[in-house]
Amino acid sequence: MARFLITMLPANDLGLPTRMVPIARALADRGHEVAVFNPAPAPGKLIAEAGLPSLPVPARPMPPPAFDLMQLSDAWDVEHFFGGVYTSEEYVREALPVYLDLIRDYAPDMVVDSFDPLGCLAARILKVPLATVLQGNFHPASRGFKWWEPERPAGLASGTMFINKVVSEYGLAPLDRCIDVMAGDLSLIVGTPETDPVDGHANVTYLGPIVFQRGNAVLPAWVDDIGREQPLVWVYSGNPRYAPVATPIDSIVVIRAAIEALADAPVNVVLTTGYQELPGEFGALPGNFRHAAYVPGPLMAERCDLVVFHGGHSSVMTTLKAGTPAVIVPTISERESNARRLASLGAGEVVMPVNGVDGEKRVDGAEFAAKVKRVLNDPSYRRCAGRVAETMRHFGGAQAAAQRIEQFLVAQG
Repeated sequence: MARFLITMLPANDLGLPTRMVPIARALADRGHEVAVFNPAPAPGKLIAEAGLPSLPVPARPMPPPAFDLMQLSDAWDVEHFFGGVYTSEEYVREALPVYLDLIRDYAPDMVVDSFDPLGCLAARILKVPLATVLQGNFHPASRGFKWWEPERPAGLASGTMFINKVVSEYGLAPLDRCIDVMAGDLSLIVGTPETDPVDGHANVTYLGPIVFQRGNAVLPAWVDDIGREQPLVWVYSGNPRYAPVATPIDSIVVIRAAIEALADAPVNVVLTTGYQELPGEFGALPGNFRHAAYVPGPLMAERCDLVVFHGGHSSVMTTLKAGTPAVIVPTISERESNARRLASLGAGEVVMPVNGVDGEKRVDGAEFAAKVKRVLNDPSYRRCAGRVAETMRHFGGAQAAAQRIEQFLVAQG
């Protein structure tokens, strides 16, 4: 049996763990030794729930990030996004050795990564086979986040020059774009050619939807007790706040929009925050709302009549796999990209927030309420979502990913 290290960009969100933990679990269930690296608190809970070992940060300290949050929130594509992450040579020089230590210490036969260029670079430097698991708009052969625009603007920021200065010292050839390192020796795409298109010449394998849920998962009894006389709306915000102060990437706007539009409306609302605390500003929720930090997503998506969320790719996969329509309030350009794809399939509507002078995002409450009502009352949205769900059943998900990874590693000798 082989030894696999699962890595991903260590953000305090469930999006990347939701796709990577099922693959890790599938590999472990096939008898392999598997460990996961994401030291953020919320992902740690998901990793533990799956019964997988979670590796700590190596003894070498991770440098504090200096992210350009405005750039991250409105990035044109992944290359531009990482220009807001790798903002200095010093950061790359200090952070890359952490990943080198991680891989050396665990000594995997293969690294399986999602969206962490430094993890990918460390695997390249140490000559460890690399599989990457990406959504379509993360792949180097995609049109990026703003795929509806006619062309990419010139002169967008990039972290490639900082990365190249450091990796040259480890003997790697310079990269044209730092995004290129994420096309692994094996490239796997979560989604389908319809939901996650990339250039037809790209050497990728589509997996269909991958969403995490324990095999024995059940919805809380209080969800089952909610009557079916009125529509059930699941509002999922993900992390409402990434910092003590407002940031351009916060998803608290989703909760505010839902409360403003749906309080005392003829619907029942389940609000979840992905193992995050509900911000204190909300106090007592309206009588038709119930809050939980976490519920099993696939089961909840199947139970509800509408999902309202922030546009994260894993939430798009969960919603479409269930054949349930959505109203999306995308909080960053990557999420707008996902939201527009879902809407283009006829499976939901998008409500774009705007940035206020205080740094908080806001939505037009009347527009949001109207689109919720439209999607609930027009059966065409559910029919379209159901059609996409049917096409997704032809893909193998996490089990297919595990099998393809095994086959690739065996072929490497």
